Amino acid sequence: MRESNIKRLVLIVLGYLVLCCASSAFAAEKPRIGVLRFTNNTQAYWWSPGTAIELQDMLINELIATKNFHVSDRQELYWLLEQKFTESLLPESKLKLKAGRIKGGRHFVMVNVSAFEENTNSGSNGRKFLSRFFEEEQKKAYLVFDVKIVDADTGSVVDHRSIEANLFGNAPQNSHTGIVSRFSGTLTKQDKTPVGNAIRNGIIEIAQYLECFFIAKDEECLKKYAAMGTKRKEKNKAAIQFEE
Repeated sequence: MRESNIKRLVLIVLGYLVLCCASSAFAAEKPRIGVLRFTNNTQAYWWSPGTAIELQDMLINELIATKNFHVSDRQELYWLLEQKFTESLLPESKLKLKAGRIKGGRHFVMVNVSAFEENTNSGSNGRKFLSRFFEEEQKKAYLVFDVKIVDADTGSVVDHRSIEANLFGNAPQNSHTGIVSRFSGTLTKQDKTPVGNAIRNGIIEIAQYLECFFIAKDEECLKKYAAMGTKRKEKNKAAIQFEE
């Protein structure tokens, strides 16, 4: 009886070790990414120097909440960028000796706000661009985020998508944890506006795209973002023709 119990205990321990090793292996396979500060090419009135960091933190929090990524915090990211810059100045012979040092992230995520549109109820003053000062009702907000995935070792762009975010008076989609629904800093002014909700939807959509690209690796889900890019190009083409 005692020998049987010992064998059973040995099997339990071995099983536990196998599970631990499997869990470690799974954790090691998680994509390592670093989110850079957002940039902006629009004249959006809600953008300020601090907005770049606020949006960066929102996306970082959303990605962490998925539990599918190893996301570099800001300190790690700055160290990684500094290391890459330093190594770019080294001769190739010394650079080879440093191979394998980078563990902070295999890919960088770069996001640029490339389009912003907003329709408002102009009220009695008839001046749309003053709506935010007169607190008029905002009816619609539209944003486009250009997202690039950059290989941290080579600096090459491995994928590039245009992510659209709309808000037509509706509540934003659900995120993984609700963290993305909380604004801080200057964006708190947009907390309950269509602009704020469009920003939330955009962050959620970017996170879902990164899960599609890195985790699912499914052509079907990538078709959704390819369609967004095609729609965006057609809209730009139509706008150019209209101006002409």
